[in-house]
Amino acid sequence: MDGSVRPGLDVQRVRQDFPILSTKVHGKPLVFLDSGASAQKPRAVLDAMLRMMETSYANVHRGAYHLSEVSTAAYEAAREAVARFLGAGDAREVIFTASSTMAINLVAHSYGRGVLRPGQAVVVSEMEHHANFVPWQMLSQAHGIELRIANVLDSGELDMADLEAKLADGKVGLVAVTHMSNVLGTVTPVARIAALAHAHGAKVLFDGSQAVVHRRVDVRAMDADFYVFTGHKLYGPTGIGVLWGRMELLDAMPPFLGGGDMIAEVTRDGFKPAPVPAKFEAGTPPIVEAVGLHAAIDYVSGIGMEAIEAHERSLVDHAMAKLSVIEDLTVIGRAQDRGGVFSFALGNAHAHDLSTLLDRVGIAVRAGRHCAEPLHVRIGHDSTCRASFGMYTTHEEVDFLAEALNSARRFFT
Repeated sequence: MDGSVRPGLDVQRVRQDFPILSTKVHGKPLVFLDSGASAQKPRAVLDAMLRMMETSYANVHRGAYHLSEVSTAAYEAAREAVARFLGAGDAREVIFTASSTMAINLVAHSYGRGVLRPGQAVVVSEMEHHANFVPWQMLSQAHGIELRIANVLDSGELDMADLEAKLADGKVGLVAVTHMSNVLGTVTPVARIAALAHAHGAKVLFDGSQAVVHRRVDVRAMDADFYVFTGHKLYGPTGIGVLWGRMELLDAMPPFLGGGDMIAEVTRDGFKPAPVPAKFEAGTPPIVEAVGLHAAIDYVSGIGMEAIEAHERSLVDHAMAKLSVIEDLTVIGRAQDRGGVFSFALGNAHAHDLSTLLDRVGIAVRAGRHCAEPLHVRIGHDSTCRASFGMYTTHEEVDFLAEALNSARRFFT
């Protein structure tokens, strides 16, 4: 199962860049189908981070000596790389955080409490990850902001008519929805959502944690106001996330955390915050992680997001064909526009039992509710298994998953 060469993306060559893919599990070749939880890392990322720590690590924005200047330059170069990757015009609009979860919490705190006013509303959808659900519940409970939840259709697509109805009274200050569901694989129509929200006076935040891995993102073209993603799903390290926001919005928001480097001046009587982006990057930032994220962006950009998207679209079509014919297997969500994430249930088998059985033959999938409990209530499943693809996933691995699921069906019946 080393893959095959297909137009636009040489999967065999890509797989050679990921050392972990040669790992054996229970004596079987690893079939890693949990990239939606956290993707594996190419050698280029590992090397860049090790090289940074071995040759040029120091704290950033603080020292007037060579190593600090080199480290600061590398950190800021990562910011520039992220801005280019997202199609942003100004690198100062890129804020480094610890994760996409922290990035959303930053907006919920600094925009939600600092800009929105009691009596206004925030709209999310039923398909959100808890990271884009719970922070808005917390805001609602603490600050008098109404939380409205847009419905998901039986197909797994966002109910745009319901979203428009929830915007109709003009009280919504922010719409916060996923760009791609981590359970259904549904890709939401972000440009349409932004246009609809803006027409009703609301700003938009898109959670791109899944989407940036699978397709090209242009925050200006989609007319986003905020966009977040995390490094570890984009073949980069853990411990780093990104918030992109329009400068005029970031300027108007109060700081999220207090500490070193986020201030312009501190006296006994108060403080003056630093300009964006430093205002939102209190304390020592994820320096080595930023270098790793830069390397990951360079890696996927070198392969080409269009080639990655075409490969994964082929995988999605292949997986739908293979999984749809397995008796007693239910694939959750049938959106027309979807990425390489498949949640499924097999008869009455518990998701954890099925995942354990798959693991015995080397297949890694996630089991549970995937940090999306309201969505699982909506789809009527207590838990599901989820297979999620990366650029290194092969058609042969999809075939092997289908074979293993057929064997599991026979085992459980």
